Amino acid sequence: MTPSPLASFLRGGGAQEAHGAASRSCSPQEILRRLRSAIPGCPVLSEPEELRPYECDGLTAYRETPLAVAIPESIAQVQEILRVCCALRLPVIPRGAGTGLSGGALPRSGGLLLSMARFRKILALDPLNRTARVEPGVTNRAISEAAAPHGLFYAPDPSSEVACTIGGNIAENAGGLHCLKYGLTVHNVLAVKILTPEAELLTLGAEALDSAGFDLLALFVGSEGLLGVVVEATVRLLPRPPLARLIVAAFASVDSAAAAVGKLIGRGFVPAALEMMDNLAIRAAEEFVHAGYPMDAAALLLCECDGPPEEVDEQIALAEEQLRESGAYFLRLSCSEEERLLLWKGRKSAFPAAGRMAPDYYCMDGTIPRRALPEALRRIARLSAEYGLPVANVFHAGDGNLHPLILYDASRPDELKRAESLGGRISELCVELGGVITGEHGVGVEKLDQMCIQFRAAELAQFHRIKDAFDPEGILNPGKAVPLLHRCAELGAMHVHRGTLPFPGIERF
Repeated sequence: MTPSPLASFLRGGGAQEAHGAASRSCSPQEILRRLRSAIPGCPVLSEPEELRPYECDGLTAYRETPLAVAIPESIAQVQEILRVCCALRLPVIPRGAGTGLSGGALPRSGGLLLSMARFRKILALDPLNRTARVEPGVTNRAISEAAAPHGLFYAPDPSSEVACTIGGNIAENAGGLHCLKYGLTVHNVLAVKILTPEAELLTLGAEALDSAGFDLLALFVGSEGLLGVVVEATVRLLPRPPLARLIVAAFASVDSAAAAVGKLIGRGFVPAALEMMDNLAIRAAEEFVHAGYPMDAAALLLCECDGPPEEVDEQIALAEEQLRESGAYFLRLSCSEEERLLLWKGRKSAFPAAGRMAPDYYCMDGTIPRRALPEALRRIARLSAEYGLPVANVFHAGDGNLHPLILYDASRPDELKRAESLGGRISELCVELGGVITGEHGVGVEKLDQMCIQFRAAELAQFHRIKDAFDPEGILNPGKAVPLLHRCAELGAMHVHRGTLPFPGIERF
């Protein structure tokens, strides 16, 4: 049986491990003494009851207790922490708000969890250049609120925008409901200041529209804490559209709703947002928020258009025509800003609302070409029946970023293992259909096996070379995101032996 993500993580199934020779020669008490001596005045938590809140991120099925948690509030303190950890070869796991869903901030036993929660300042806001300079603990929502008096906003808006932080967004290249039109984090961050494992302060990118040299900023965004610690970011601000209106379209079948996505965008315009919910997600959200969704719909599309009023009117007319031609039997158009926000509240509340349907749920993340949406949803339904676990689908349909919610009960024997296995099959399905195993949640510890399917051995080896260039001692977030090649070889051999290849690509290992 394939080991669980946590077991694989603990046995060193991911990116280069910290060498660890020095840290093994020091007792935990000596490590704590050296940390506290280097950063007087900075909290270093080590008591079991203090560590418990940090034992997992949003992937709560996997938990591990770190040796300690450091909570610095200045760049100088982070530098001292990294110097001590580098000298001791002590693993360091950077953490933002802990809202990640792939285990990217899962602690390591015997390692240090580095919380950036106290870095919460908006350092500068420049309305003329439309930029904001912020610390990594600032939330998405806080930036938009600070920019609002100037008629500006920060575009990436994950459903967790009220809590998730810029540092975590940069680590996972987060998107959100409006990323179809306005882009992901990588398109909205102009520069970052990072600390290397040796505590060297570097600036990647620039406040200008372009910067000299290799585009290391794009490499760093989405690197899941493996390459450096973000201590500051300069983000792009955009003018707030003068008008936004939302259409809710109900369909009698999931197939027709999924097919409508490609047809709609094929008409020549890109909506500000285009989201999809199936009946399970609709019922959960409606009972939770009472947004006015039609409960009998097999699927809903939420299509938002924004811009000048004349442009919005034209796009709304085109969208309504195409949605009706694609089989929508019910259309509702928001008539006020309050109504628009209520309709979005239902979609944004779908994840917490899932807690009303089952004691536990496992939120997956994968991206496929839009043309493959109907087939993907049909096959996810078949996998759901095969595993005997309900799956609610609520996702960014416009860019093909799926978020299947696998419902299960962890108190029942083997249900978590079945949910994990089903999630792995969905990730593999995304690759088979021409997509990728993640869109914005990251790989973390959750999708290490699927990385072996997504990439060839030569590609994975190149990832390790990049990791080595930034972090030669391998102390930053070890065991995450990039699997070791021997893991992929073992996985491939296991599938060949069983005759259960997910598809022929795994034979490359």
